[in-house]
This record gives sequence, structure tokens and C-alpha cells, in this order.
Amino acid sequence: MSDISSGTPLIRAMVFSDLDRIIEIDIKVLGKPRPEYWEIKLESVEKRSQISALVAQLDEKVIGFIIGGVSRWEYGVPENIGWIDTIGIDPDYQRKGTAKILFSQMTNDLKKEGVDTITTFVKRRDPQLLNFFNSLGFQKGDMINLELDL
Repeated sequence: MSDISSGTPLIRAMVFSDLDRIIEIDIKVLGKPRPEYWEIKLESVEKRSQISALVAQLDEKVIGFIIGGVSRWEYGVPENIGWIDTIGIDPDYQRKGTAKILFSQMTNDLKKEGVDTITTFVKRRDPQLLNFFNSLGFQKGDMINLELDL
């Protein structure tokens, strides 16, 4: 994990008491509150061992988070596949390397679980997020995103 005294955020496991700060960050990023969504998400994190969830903390304040996990053969995806579900960084702390630090720790944790490939979903018209994942070495994979408008 990271050393807080160097100005680098401490990376630690997400706990339910982080909920209020995660909701605050989500509101700052998306512009709308989703407290019920985050309550369910954090309850799931605590109950499911294949989910990995980390927060970045600076001066005892959560400034970002990442949630991912290990496939357990959902839709035939083998167990060596991991996924990144969500990354959220307080806009006041963006572009300072926090997301990359969180991602690095997440990948280390997933490797210990036997993961050798990580997937995620990104809108093709989101250049900022595409650039971020490209900078981490992501490229188009073999899976296809399917949609059905209702």
C-alpha cells in the first residue's frame, strides 16, 4: 500500500463507513445523487469475496475509489478474467495519478486471485476515459457489447 506522508494517497480496502464520501464523489462527478445505488453496491462488496474494492485516502479523506473483481464463469467468461466496474476520483484530485495508483493496486490484488486479463466497459464517445484506459495498456478485446433498445 502507499505511504501517506509522501503526499501519495494511502490505498486501503473499501469499508461501509466510506459510503457517505463515495456518494459525495459520485455527485461531484455525475451531478446527481444515487445513495440507494451505492448502499447496495457497498453491501455487495462486503458480501461477495470475488469483488475487490479499494479507496485512496489522503489526509484521512477518501479522494477516490475503484471496484472490480474476478469472473466466476459468468456468461462463460473464465476465472482468469477480472473486470473493472467503477473508478471514481474526486474532481479536486483528478489528473494527479490517483486512479493509476488505485488501478495498480487492484491489478496486484487480481493477479493474486489468478487473473491475467482485465476487462471494462467504456463508451466509445468518451475520449477522456478511453485515453485513460489506453494509457494503462488497455485495447479492444474479444468480447462484444450487445444492446437492445426498449
